[in-house]
Amino acid sequence: MNKFINYPLYLKVTCVLLSLVVFSYMAILLENIFVPLFLGLLVASLLVPFSQFLETKFRFSRGIASIIVVLIALSVLVGVLFLIGMQLVHLEDEWPAFQSQLMDSVGVIQEWVYTKFGIAKEHQLNYIESAASNSLKTGTDILGAAMSSLSTLVMFIVFTFLYSVFLLIYRGHLVRFVLMLFHDKHRDKVLDTVHAIQHMVKKYLVGLLLQMIIVSTLALIVFAILDIKYSLMLAVITGILNVLPYVGILIALIITVLITFATASGAKVLFVLIGFVVIHAIDGNIVMPKIVGSKVKVNSLVVIIGLILGEMAWGISGMLLAIPALAIIKIICDRVESLRPWGYLLGEESLPKNIVVEDEIKEEQEH
Repeated sequence: MNKFINYPLYLKVTCVLLSLVVFSYMAILLENIFVPLFLGLLVASLLVPFSQFLETKFRFSRGIASIIVVLIALSVLVGVLFLIGMQLVHLEDEWPAFQSQLMDSVGVIQEWVYTKFGIAKEHQLNYIESAASNSLKTGTDILGAAMSSLSTLVMFIVFTFLYSVFLLIYRGHLVRFVLMLFHDKHRDKVLDTVHAIQHMVKKYLVGLLLQMIIVSTLALIVFAILDIKYSLMLAVITGILNVLPYVGILIALIITVLITFATASGAKVLFVLIGFVVIHAIDGNIVMPKIVGSKVKVNSLVVIIGLILGEMAWGISGMLLAIPALAIIKIICDRVESLRPWGYLLGEESLPKNIVVEDEIKEEQEH
């Protein structure tokens, strides 16, 4: 490591860039392995305390305890999906009424366009029919792709929880393997890094779950006050999608506005927009900084770049995993002396411990 530090800057930058290119290529190529494995690692880190509780309190073997806690987590996920699915079934049953309401709203909009801009309804209809035809073809293609990828989604979930089980079972074995990769004099630092990562992941995921619950509750209250149909389903969807920073709340807003527009008056759409602004303000200024942001010390610029790169590499899964991945990288960089500048770059704006401010130097000279 010391020899690498003494290498010229251009050589170090070249090695770093080549390593990033190779790692990125392998990550994209082996997406079906890395994504569920990384997600399984996060789930396993969250479930470690529950597994330890069953092992110590009820004397379960590590294998049995791991299977039980993973099955419980899977049951919770299935329950949430079942709740959303039941609401979607009712939504499908009322689709003809939604379609009628939508056509009435379109008629009102057509009349307004004709009054304001003088565009005849016949021309508007021709444009709408052309756009609807193209949209139908595109929607059919998307639906076909979604149905064909359903089995892939099921396998993704199955492998994620399988990885979680085996990571819980072999967690001690994996930690010992990591220790064997380094010299004995670095044992304490390696253990400290492993424990810091596990602690951060656990706190981050718990904070994320609390954020989902709080945002879902706020959305449910707003939708109930506005008397929006399928308020429970929309509130749950809002809380889940809010996990994706900056993007999720926008997607949830579009879904809610479309359903509100098809089932209620146009005035409610405006109130829905106002409600989402209030929810996002509370989440962004109170919930996120206090509950989630305090666990992940990564600055917003790096988060945005990480989200973009994650989406380019792994799509939605990459956006979901970008923030914990960046937090893990920062923890490692902060504990490796040669990587501390990168840890400082990833973190919030503050002065490194070994840098003295100019004002402090002047004060010392004056004294």
